[in-house]
Amino acid sequence: MTPAFEKLQKYLKQLPGMGYRSAERIALHLLVERPERLPALVEALQSAAAAVHRCSRCGNLAEGEQCAICADDKRPSSVVCVVEHVPDLVAIERSGAFRGTYHVLHGKLSPIQGVGPEHLNLSSLVARIEAGEIQELILALSNDVEGEATCHYLVDRVPAGRVKVTRIGFGLPSGGGVLYADSVTLKSALDGRRSFS
Repeated sequence: MTPAFEKLQKYLKQLPGMGYRSAERIALHLLVERPERLPALVEALQSAAAAVHRCSRCGNLAEGEQCAICADDKRPSSVVCVVEHVPDLVAIERSGAFRGTYHVLHGKLSPIQGVGPEHLNLSSLVARIEAGEIQELILALSNDVEGEATCHYLVDRVPAGRVKVTRIGFGLPSGGGVLYADSVTLKSALDGRRSFS
């Protein structure tokens, strides 16, 4: 293969869920089989890179100051579901089981991987709590060591008695994440949340 092809394949392979063979197939598809699709893809990537950013309030994807969920005045902002990543938020939204607002941490605490509190989207969550707008935090983080550590860290930062903190119930497998659960499991997990202390 040519150096330019190998460079493209190398960058495609760095995307989540993309292995060597998938990267090779996509590169061949765009360069050889359907080259007419390449300009539109490049334009869409550049347009998204210029327009899409994190919501200033919750960390979700937004094109304005706030995401569509935060801007929706029909959603109660007093109940906030805390998730690790945007795809987790999408999975819960797809289930239709939750109609409040969210807060996306963009990760979880992992000292082994060098992820500390300063690497997570915590400052806007603390600001929302201090402003008194939150009555309940639903912790919808992974059921693994890092997820539990992150939950404990968050509980320690919430003023006692001011905010009810719950943890989603787990019909989710241990070590699994919100992203891979089906809608029924997510609904069950949200309905079965319990106090976290």
